[in-house]
Amino acid sequence: MRSPSILALTRQNLPALRRTHVSENLCARGAYEIAPAPEKAAVSIFSSGSEVSVALAAKALLAEKGVAARVVSVPCFGRFFEQSDSYRKQVIGDAKVRVGVEAAVRQGWDELIGDGPFVGMTTFGASGPYKQLYEFFGITAAKVAEAALARLGA
Repeated sequence: MRSPSILALTRQNLPALRRTHVSENLCARGAYEIAPAPEKAAVSIFSSGSEVSVALAAKALLAEKGVAARVVSVPCFGRFFEQSDSYRKQVIGDAKVRVGVEAAVRQGWDELIGDGPFVGMTTFGASGPYKQLYEFFGITAAKVAEAALARLGA
């Protein structure tokens, strides 16, 4: 199914996250695992756009505490929900805790994270340098790791 889409770019100085070429356009599937867990994941962190780097930093913080986590990049909910059941189940995984991270509101994330924690905003937003805004709104690796650990009961 084809539908209108948009590619929103940022002026933020973000790191390149995918450094290995794959022939498949992973973004076209709507979501894909960008960083697997080294063992069975206790936590899956789902994120979109520039917040994927926050999710990856949270994964590293969780690893320091002995918690295996994986990160899933979700560039497009609509495309993801068009995929086969088996692909969706594979990407969502079976981690005990599913956390959503986005510099926006929770709307749309529940189908992926269920009742899991969401690290994002509850208000309209603000304008300014992204690092300051992320800190102000609590969209940080530390807050993501804290939310995951709290849900794990750790």
